[in-house]
Amino acid sequence: QVQLVESGGGLVQAGGSLRLSCAASGRTFGIYAMGWFRQAPGNEREFVAATSWSGGSLYYADSMRGRFTISTDNAKNTVYLQMNSLKPEDTAVYYCAAGRVTSKFKNSYDYWGQGTQVTVSS
Repeated sequence: QVQLVESGGGLVQAGGSLRLSCAASGRTFGIYAMGWFRQAPGNEREFVAATSWSGGSLYYADSMRGRFTISTDNAKNTVYLQMNSLKPEDTAVYYCAAGRVTSKFKNSYDYWGQGTQVTVSS
């Protein structure tokens, strides 16, 4: 099993920034990709960004490209999501996911964190 623990969520004003962290532990051998997804009330969980641990494969949702940056610290088994120029529509619970293939599709991921709330006020 792989455990994922997110942190860094909170309340921020529009235009502000937050950095989310996701620490992976447990049987991480064989986990090659990490992703971030988000889910707002009444909406489906949507893709935000994904990366391989090596950083060789990077994907972003179109609406986040240029504002959000995904990165990894392999020594800490941690993936980050730097979010800049936040908008009220970015308000959601953000989830970290781990899997074997870098993908935009949530079904590609085997493990999920509990989520961290991000609220952007106008």
